[in-house]
Amino acid sequence: MDIIQITSILIVLAGLFGTFNYLYLKLPAAIGILVVSLVASFLILGVDLMLPDLGIGVTVRTTVTDIHFSDALLEGMLGLLLFAGALHVSLDQLRAQALPVLLMATIGVALSTVIAGTAFSLVTGMPLLIALVFGALISPTDPVAVLGVLRQANLRESLETKIAGESLFNDGVGYVVYLILVALAFPVAGGHATTLSDAGLLFVQEAIGGALLGGILGWLTFQLMKRVDDYSLEVLLTLGLAFGGYSLSLALHVSAPIMAVVAGLFIGHVGTRYGMSKVTRSYVDGFWKLVDEILNAVLFLLIGVEVFAVAFSADILLAGTAAIAIALVARLAAVAVPVLMLRPFRRQERDVIPVMTWGGLKGGISIALALALPDGEWKPLILGATYCVVIFSIIVQGLTVAPLARRLAASAWMHRDEDEV
Repeated sequence: MDIIQITSILIVLAGLFGTFNYLYLKLPAAIGILVVSLVASFLILGVDLMLPDLGIGVTVRTTVTDIHFSDALLEGMLGLLLFAGALHVSLDQLRAQALPVLLMATIGVALSTVIAGTAFSLVTGMPLLIALVFGALISPTDPVAVLGVLRQANLRESLETKIAGESLFNDGVGYVVYLILVALAFPVAGGHATTLSDAGLLFVQEAIGGALLGGILGWLTFQLMKRVDDYSLEVLLTLGLAFGGYSLSLALHVSAPIMAVVAGLFIGHVGTRYGMSKVTRSYVDGFWKLVDEILNAVLFLLIGVEVFAVAFSADILLAGTAAIAIALVARLAAVAVPVLMLRPFRRQERDVIPVMTWGGLKGGISIALALALPDGEWKPLILGATYCVVIFSIIVQGLTVAPLARRLAASAWMHRDEDEV
C-alpha cells in the first residue's frame, strides 16, 4: 500500500476508535484510542491463532510493517508534536522553573540511563554497552504522552510547568545520548562516534546546534510574521517552521527535537506577543491544538497496533516485567536527585517527587528508537521490553497520575493547615 492508503486507514481507524472510546469507555482521548487499538490487535492475533488459514495475522503484520513507525514518528510526526507542545508552554513559567528542568533533563537523564542500563544488563545478561542503549531510549519521558495527560490532571501551574518543560527537553537530550551510545555500541551501524571524544563532539553538535538552529529559525519566522497581518499566511509560516526546520535539522545533523522545542517556545512567547494580531493568535493557537489532537490520536493508535511488530515470548515478557520496575526506579532517581540537590536553595513541595516520578510517561519515541536499532540478537528483547514499559506507562500510570496528584495535593493542604494551627 502507498502512503495515501496507509494514512487513510489510520485516520479512519483513529476516528472510529476515538468514537467508541467517547461513547463507551470515556477514557482520556489518546489513552482510550490506545486501549481500543490494543484490544483490537489482540483480537486479531487471537483469530489468527484459531484460524491460521485465513492469513489475517500475516496481512495485518505486513501492513503495520509497511508503516515504518520509526521513520513516521522520528522524521515526520515528532517535529509537529514537539512544536505544538512547546508553543503552548509559558516561557515565563518555564524560566521560573529553569534550574530544576535543566537538572532533570541533563543529570536526570544521565542517571536514569546508567541505572536502567546497568540493571537491565544484570537481569538479562545483555552486554553493558548495549543495555545502556536501552537505558537511554527508555529514560526520557515522552512529551506527547505527558502533555496529553496534563490536560486532564489540573495540576498547579509550577508543577505542570516542571513536568511539561522537562518532558520537552529531556526528550531531545535523551535522543542525543541514544545516538552517542548507539554509535559506540554499534560503530559500523551508528556511523557517528567511535570514541568518547567523538561522542562529546557529537553531543555538542546535536544539542547546542539544535538549540541555535531553533532560535535562528524562530527569529526569522517572527520577522516575517511582524510584516504581515493575514492569519492564514501566518499559520502557514508556523507550519513551514515546524516542517522545514525539522527537515533542515536532520540534513544538518543537529538535534531536530531540540530545534522544534526551541522554535516552538520562541514563537509561543515572542511571536504571539509581538508578531501576531489577536485574531491571528486565536487561529494559530486553535490550528496547533487541532494538529496536536489529531496526531496524538494517530500516534496512540500506531502504538497499539505495533504489537504486531513485537516478537513476544516468555523470556521477553519476563524481561518486560522487570523493565517496568527498572524504569520506575531509574525515573525516581532522575527526579529525586535534582530535587534534593536544590532543596537547600529553594523550597519544593512534598508532591513533586512522587507526581513527577509516576507522571514521567514513556511513549512512542521509545518504541521508535527501539525499532531504529540495528538488527542483532538483542534487538527483539529490547523492543519487547520497551513495548511493555510503554504500554504500562501510558495505561496504568497515565490513568492514575491525576488521582495521585489530587490526593497528594489534598494531603499537603491538610499538613499545611495542621502546621498553621
